[in-house]
Amino acid sequence: MISVEETLQANKDSGRGSLIGYYPAGFPTIQDSVDALVAMAENGCDVLEIGVPYSDPVMDGLVIQQATELARENGFGLSDLFEVIRAVRAKVETPLLVMSYWNPVLAYGVERFAKDLADAGAQGLITPDLVPDEASKWIDTAKDLNLDRVFLVAPSSSDKRIVDNSGASKGFVYSVSTMGITGERANLDKLAKQLVARVKDLSTQLTCVGVGISTPVQVREVNQYADGAIVGTAFVKAYQQSGLAGLVSKTKELATGLG
Repeated sequence: MISVEETLQANKDSGRGSLIGYYPAGFPTIQDSVDALVAMAENGCDVLEIGVPYSDPVMDGLVIQQATELARENGFGLSDLFEVIRAVRAKVETPLLVMSYWNPVLAYGVERFAKDLADAGAQGLITPDLVPDEASKWIDTAKDLNLDRVFLVAPSSSDKRIVDNSGASKGFVYSVSTMGITGERANLDKLAKQLVARVKDLSTQLTCVGVGISTPVQVREVNQYADGAIVGTAFVKAYQQSGLAGLVSKTKELATGLG
C-alpha cells in the first residue's frame, strides 16, 4: 500500500496538489462515518484523517466539537476507532492517519494503541497536543511498527521547535496556518506561507497546511507553496447540512483546486 509520504511526493512531482480530508470517527454513527470517509476517498481526498472524539478538544472549533460530542452521545468509544479503520480500509486503499489528543492514547496504552492502529490498517497518528520531548515511547513504538508520526508546528514555534518537530515527524509535519482553533476563514493567513517557508528552510520534511482551509481557491493556493492542504470543518459542516450527498459534493468541489 502506498504511504502518506509517497502519495504527497508523487502528487507534487506530477504537478498536482494533495487534499487531506478530516472526518470524525463515529459521526453521527459508526457506519455513517465509515460511509463518509469512503466517499471522501472516492471523490478527491488523497489522504484521510480520522478524528477521535474527545471530551476536551482544545484545538477544534465549534463545528467539529458538535460533531464529536454527538458521536460520543451516540456511544462512540475508543475501541470503535479500529472498527471504523478496518471498515474503511476494506473499501479503499487511500492512506489513512488518525488524529487524536494524547490522553485517550495514554489511557488505552501507547503500545496497545499503536499495535491496534497498525493491525487495523492505518498508516499512523497525528498528535496535536504532544511534543517530541514528551513522546519517546510513542516515537520508539511507531518506529518499531513503521507508523507515521505527525507533529505540529505553528507560526509561534521557535526555530528549534520546528527543527525538533519536523525531525521527529514521519509522513509530514503539520503546519498550523494560524493561531487559534479550527474553522473556516475567508482569508487564509499569510502566516501559513511564512511558516511553511521556515519549515522548508530548517528541514527536509514534507509539510501540509491545516486550519481554516475551506474553498478550492485556498486548496490551490496552499498547494503552491506546501505539500498538501488539510480540510476538516468544511467537510463536517457539509455533512451536517446536507448529509452524505452534501459531503460528496463538497469533496468534489474542493478537489477542483488540486490542478
